[in-house]
Order: sequence, then C-alpha cells, then structure tokens
Amino acid sequence: MCSDVTIRVEDLSKAYRIYPTPSDRLKQAVMPRLRRLAAPLLRALGRSTEARPYFHEFWALRQLSFEVARGETVGIIGRNGSGKSTLLQLVCGTLTPTHGEVEVHGRVAALLELGSGFNPEYTGRQNVFLNASVLGLAQEETQARFADILAFADIGEFIDQPVKTYSSGMAMRLAFAVIAHVDADVLIIDEALAVGDAYFQQKCFRWLRGFQKKGTVLFCGHDTAALVGLCSRAIWLDRGNTRMIGSAEEVAKAYTTFIAAESMGLGEGAIRTADVAPGQAELTGPDTADMEGKAGYGSGLGRITHIALRRADGKDAPWYEGGEEAVLDLRVEALADLTDVIAGFFLKDRLGQAVAGDNSCDVALLQPQAMAQGETGLFHFRFVMPALAPGDYALGCAFASGTQDNQIQHHWIHEALMVKIQPRHHTGTMLNIQSNEKALVRGQGGAA
Repeated sequence: MCSDVTIRVEDLSKAYRIYPTPSDRLKQAVMPRLRRLAAPLLRALGRSTEARPYFHEFWALRQLSFEVARGETVGIIGRNGSGKSTLLQLVCGTLTPTHGEVEVHGRVAALLELGSGFNPEYTGRQNVFLNASVLGLAQEETQARFADILAFADIGEFIDQPVKTYSSGMAMRLAFAVIAHVDADVLIIDEALAVGDAYFQQKCFRWLRGFQKKGTVLFCGHDTAALVGLCSRAIWLDRGNTRMIGSAEEVAKAYTTFIAAESMGLGEGAIRTADVAPGQAELTGPDTADMEGKAGYGSGLGRITHIALRRADGKDAPWYEGGEEAVLDLRVEALADLTDVIAGFFLKDRLGQAVAGDNSCDVALLQPQAMAQGETGLFHFRFVMPALAPGDYALGCAFASGTQDNQIQHHWIHEALMVKIQPRHHTGTMLNIQSNEKALVRGQGGAA
C-alpha cells in the first residue's frame, strides 16, 4: 500500500441474511448440523447431503473499489438504502465484509450516528472518557483535554447529567467535541452535521476545514452543496452498486439530474445529455450560444435552443464588475402543448454551488402562460449582476411547466455560458454588499 494512501477499498461486498420468520433463523442454526451428522445415512440412501438455506441474501454493497489519499476529502452520496452507512461501518471496522478488503492507516474517528458509542445511562462526563478511550486516548490524555472538549461542546452543567436526558442536538455536540480532540488521522462523518443549531454547525465546519489540511475525511450525506463545498472527489452509490466515481462537482451534477428526473416520474432512459438542434434565431453576440450538445436533462416536451447575455446598454461584456444591469434572453420551443410555462437561470461558482439566480414564477402566478406544440418564445430577464467574488461562473438555465414548488423540467442545462466577474473592489467574501454610504465621522465615538 502506498504511504500516501490512507484508505484502500478493494472489491468490497457486504451481504446480510434475511430470514422470513424467526423460526427460520433457528432452523438455519440447527438443520445444517443435523444434516452433517446424518450425512453417512443420507449417502447410503442416495439422498443429498446439502442443507437447503432458510434465508435469502440481501447485498447492501457489491464490488466497490477506491483509494483515498492522505489529506483528501471524499464524499459518499446516494439515496436511503444505497449502502452508504454500510460502507462507512466497513471502513471503521464495526462490520466485517462478506468479500473484499478494507485497509486504513492511522487512527479513525467516526460520527456514524447521533451519540454513537455513548451509554445513555452514563453522564456526559463519563461518556467522554469512555468514548475517548475507545478512540485510543489514555485516561490522562483525556483528562488533559477535557476542558477543551467541554468548551467545544458548550453544554454547561448538563455534562454531569445522564446522556438519556440530552436532546439530539446536545448529544451531537458532545460526540463531535470528543472526535475533534482525539488527534485522528481519518475522520468519518455520516450526515451528523445537519443536526444542531446554526452556530454549532458553523463551529463544526470551521474545525473541519482545519482538519482537512492534515487529515483524511469520508463525508456522507444528501446535501450536494455540502458535498461540493467540502469534497474533492465523490462516490455515488445506488442500491449497493457503484454508480459513479469522479470529481465532487460532476458526481453531484449527475446525482441531482437523476433525482430530479426520477421525481418527475421519468424513466432512466429519459435521463440524457441534451441533444438540441441549433435552429435559427435572431440572437447574436459574443455571449450568445446555441444549446446543441450542452449537458442537461429534461422531459423532452420542450427545449431551450439559444441564450444570450448582454449588458443592458448593449455593449459587449468580456467581464462584469457587479452592480451593472444585464439582460438575459432565453429562446425556447414547445415540443408538445404546454401550460404554465416558466423559465429561470442561475450562476454557479467553480465548485458548482449555485450562488445567485432568478425565475419567472412570480410573473406566471399573475398571468399563466401556455405554448402550443411547435411554438417558440423568448423569456427576457433584466437584472442587476451581483457583485460576486472575482472568478469564472457558469450560467445555467431551465425551461419548465408548473410553479416554484411543483414543476416538470422540460430542459435543464447545467452550463450554458461562462461568465467572468471582476469587481473593482473585493472584500474577500463571496458577495460584496453595495453600500449607499460608508464614511468615518470623526469625534463620534461611543455606543452606536
């Protein structure tokens, strides 16, 4: 195993035995032994000595292989029942694989579920020492770090109350505080950061960012924004099988596409890369593009054929500073009779996170629009370009029917155009606030 590889998973599979009734479990324990004892007699009678199974196998994970390098953060994504938690438990060593191997170098700290490893009858203080010892700390080391653990958890006098009296958020605080102070080499988190108040979540993410600089992380969850923001690579599991391994952005995009198409009742064959004929349109200019071959998905009942982005004054826009007016035109075509048509757009940063956007849902509520089969139309948006951090952003767009909360996507395009943002003044944040007034007034000290 390479010294730079912290986790190696090779041909990993896990099967569970499912028994139709409790009595079948007993039969499985007894009958094979009886049949082995009776084997000489059965052979003399010409009968089979093979015992029939009283269970069927459920494969939670099948033939998964990957490596995680030291200092890398890899995300695990998939629907409930896809095998995510099984994989993490196999990596932790709390489950034994049916086939394959898992190798982990270094101390592992895991937060697989709220309060995992805690005894509900013990106090928080007792559980800190218990959990830390399981993770490899001596009692003296835990004692030396106890004040820091207590400060991180911030549960006050409840530290001396039984854990069974804790709320889920308090149990999560204490569990995370322990794993944050055991000098782990590998951190495994299973959707636990979604619990707790906003202040504690921010504290956890700040600590996690620091840990990523030196340690290895396996992060499991449904939140694609957190996946893209935290991870460099991702693994998409579906019903125990490996669906995709790649960059976090590409995996999140594919997973989101699959879930969105499934929620619209589309079969798997309808999930496809957009294949749109370019057509003829009046839209021209440096920021105009036809949508042929653009990656996306949709129902196939409508399509976006062209988009164009310009400054509101009509001038070319090699980049935007933020704060100026821009115009976006989306050319669409109905491939069937459509009601309640809407369109929208969004800007995504280099990690694939949507940072700004708008749609026509509010207008459609006041005046619903319909399109006949073969009809074309133009959605026109005039907006103020947000003063984002400098960089390249992807402009995505969508054409749909329905409302803000319930819609069918006819054509969703992940990256239609690239937009460069270059503000004159940058504050180091994702978005610069446009202040109407900012000044130092001398001699005006004291309370605001």
